[in-house]
Amino acid sequence: MNLRRSLMCASFCASTLASSLAPAAAAPVTGAQAPLTLANIAAYTDNLHTATPIKHLVVIYQENVSFDHYFGTYPHANNPAGEPAFSPRPRAITLGGTVHETAVDNLSNNHLILINPNNSAANGANAAAPYRLDRTQAATADQNHGYLAEQQAYDGGKMDLFPTYTGTASAGGVGAFGTKGQVMGIFDGNTVTALWHYAQYYAMSDNAWTDTYGPSTPGAVEAVAGQTNGVTAVLGTSSGVVPDGQGGYTLDTDVDPAYDSCSSTTRTIALTAKNIGDLLNAAKITWGGFMGGFDLGLSNANGTTGCARSTVSPTVNQTVSDYIPHHNWFQYYASTANYTHARPARLGDVGFSFQTSGAADPANHEYDLNDFTTALRHGVMPAVAYIKMPAYQDGHAGYSDPLDEQTGVVTLINQIMRSPEWKSTAIIITYDDSDGWYDHAFAAPTSSSYGTLDALNGPNTCGSGTEPNGLAGAPVHGRCGPGTRIPFMVISPFSRQDYVSHTLITQASIVKFIEDNWLSGTRLGGGSFDATTGSIDDMFDFTTGHATAPHAILQPTTGEVYQIAGSNF
Repeated sequence: MNLRRSLMCASFCASTLASSLAPAAAAPVTGAQAPLTLANIAAYTDNLHTATPIKHLVVIYQENVSFDHYFGTYPHANNPAGEPAFSPRPRAITLGGTVHETAVDNLSNNHLILINPNNSAANGANAAAPYRLDRTQAATADQNHGYLAEQQAYDGGKMDLFPTYTGTASAGGVGAFGTKGQVMGIFDGNTVTALWHYAQYYAMSDNAWTDTYGPSTPGAVEAVAGQTNGVTAVLGTSSGVVPDGQGGYTLDTDVDPAYDSCSSTTRTIALTAKNIGDLLNAAKITWGGFMGGFDLGLSNANGTTGCARSTVSPTVNQTVSDYIPHHNWFQYYASTANYTHARPARLGDVGFSFQTSGAADPANHEYDLNDFTTALRHGVMPAVAYIKMPAYQDGHAGYSDPLDEQTGVVTLINQIMRSPEWKSTAIIITYDDSDGWYDHAFAAPTSSSYGTLDALNGPNTCGSGTEPNGLAGAPVHGRCGPGTRIPFMVISPFSRQDYVSHTLITQASIVKFIEDNWLSGTRLGGGSFDATTGSIDDMFDFTTGHATAPHAILQPTTGEVYQIAGSNF
């Protein structure tokens, strides 16, 4: 099957001027070469040495949710009439002969629903306690999730100034929803129904964090590089980055990647650190980044195509671009970018650096989400896949929502579970940042920063310890963290069931797992957090030698359980 499409960049890609100024992406110098047949391709990936039974990792990287925003009352939902009901399974463990409910560090278990420090005079007319958002309020406003604003809201760990610093109102909203107190809103299992069911049947963390404070782009690159230092401004000035104190810059906000023809024509950056794709190429492991809207030759039902492909969100009720360049992890790096969004030479080349002929594959590991589902259907899913849903389904407040998100995520996971590859697959669902939504939990910085945009516990101050090293091996500003708490789930036949991990992990823990499973623990170096972050290993159970978790097939629109199969629950 030939996956080529004719590109239509003349009308829809960035200008010729921007193209001429962009640095050239590098052709791969190492990596796996595709076998001739699909059967041999599947065997290639299955035969790669791994430290665990996991042969396929799928990272569904969603947008802008704090842990309490989705799990603040888990596992207890309000269950009003007319909404999908959620009833928790018995959640008990035995310790020393005593039965305990599995503890979750959330709002209800910390008695912060009715009495909360954000419902105080310090937040003025926007003061609010946490309150339930129902399905009719799924379309929320985008909250302030800047590197500085989040630190100010956290107020040295008091967690009491969210309405003042990160809150945003929805025009015409009633009560707190119509004030900056909207930031205190939380969903429960009647809206984020699927994620609550996945938490019941598989494993999740209540101690997962962004590596640093700040928005989407830093969170995206942490998940593939564990490092936001080493920025080069390509178009425009160095706005959006913070001087690192060593003559360079650290990324702290959303800026488009230089190696992408859909990027801004006025401001782009490149990153010079290594990313996990470089290590996978060196070891000849199959991998790819799969983005909704990446194939510029496709047209949507509304006639849009190229960089302007869009979808009308049925919940938010607005037209949303499918592809957002500043969410694309690998387009910031010359070694792993696909500037023109070139198509893979054939289906069998997806995940490989080189075609059967030995020529470099044009896609350079960067693909459309459709390429992933096509590869899955034909049994040639790569070993490592980073997934970004089309924007209207990525969960980002302001243009997406938990209902559209649920439909996209559940549909994809159902497809994976129904494939032969499911037996050796782990799916991670996590988020690039918290969107500034309220969360009660605070992690004292283990990586401090004393830059101009730091304010956690004083002017130009985030933390009280040492700053982490940057690419050059010297301490740098702008990497204060852990930052904000986010959901993190592991869905696999080898997941612990109904398990809540309390191990502190971060976005770089994804990189660490890949390194440990496929690369014998090789680290990126250059100050990457992969060397210091926590492990997700306790969310798996490899002790029995065989898979024990079920196929939990869910209804995409409601998130309710459709079928449970193969369970030892």
